[in-house]
Amino acid sequence: MTQFSALQRSGTELFPQETTDREASNARRSLQTPGSIRFFDYRPTPADVRAEVLEGLGRSAKRLSPKLFYDQRGSQLFDAITELPEYYPTRTEIGILREYGSEMADLLGRDNVLIELGSGSSLKIQTLLAALQPSVYMPVDISKEHLLESAHALAERFPGLSIRAACADYSAPFRLPLELDWTDLAAFFPGSSIGNFDPDEARLLLGRVASLLGTGGRLLIGVDLPKDPAILNAAYDDAQGVTAAFNLNLLSRINRELEADFDLDAFSHRAFFNTERSRVEMHLVSRIEQQVEVAGVRFGFRAGETIHTENSYKYGVDAFHWLAGDAGFVAEQVWTDSQGLFSVHCLRVVDGCSGS
Repeated sequence: MTQFSALQRSGTELFPQETTDREASNARRSLQTPGSIRFFDYRPTPADVRAEVLEGLGRSAKRLSPKLFYDQRGSQLFDAITELPEYYPTRTEIGILREYGSEMADLLGRDNVLIELGSGSSLKIQTLLAALQPSVYMPVDISKEHLLESAHALAERFPGLSIRAACADYSAPFRLPLELDWTDLAAFFPGSSIGNFDPDEARLLLGRVASLLGTGGRLLIGVDLPKDPAILNAAYDDAQGVTAAFNLNLLSRINRELEADFDLDAFSHRAFFNTERSRVEMHLVSRIEQQVEVAGVRFGFRAGETIHTENSYKYGVDAFHWLAGDAGFVAEQVWTDSQGLFSVHCLRVVDGCSGS
């Protein structure tokens, strides 16, 4: 399970010193990129990744965090997933942003500092940036290569926009490179990524974001709605097998980074909607009884045993507003598509929110 600690403003380490790649291997750093982009690297260290993987595989019910999907190859595969005919969330959310972007900008405010959590590709944010015209845009994403590609594409699309890209795991402690005198903050959390967190973790995450934004700050967040399980099952187990490749790529990454010996042919992708918990689950299923070595530690798998790699919770509008309310937000507006597949919410931080 991921545990979310406070998103924090930087204090004395407002801008970490620029370093070489060698020096940066074990340190937080800021790299100057061409044009209007500044890059800040807060990625977990290899030791952190090793510890998390070993802990997850050592459980009686094996589990790995979905954030591990997003190496460069994983990010490319996810972009391919978003273009599949079965995968409705991305195109539906983009449609909502295009139709109601002006209304969203009126609520979030223009010429402010816009933080995007889990930025991924630049498709969704382009519509919002055109409407908001923020003074500063800060994308936060765990995939360095994908983040930089997106930042450079946006710098070309929006000349003069100040971009401060932060490569970070927003489910773990880190400091955002925010100026101390920035008070007009807004955040965008697209893609229904909030659904990857169990409800208690989601509540904690939202509370920390509320604490970061401060009283009156606004969050625009995408949330997938409950629907026919057949639609959900197809979206997470597509006919072309792209989602299966995305799931199995997690094992490829562990093989590469942690000197593991997973045989990808000995595992298969499984995805299904858990009606009782209102979530899609993704698993990697061991086809045979086997032993796997990871970072010098051996793990046994029974035939049919799974590694639980992702949840994707689906919230009705009222249920999500209850969750957000517990985290210190009040709902101001919600927009949905005509088919009722997806929702985008504007939330405002209420007075006295502690973020706990």
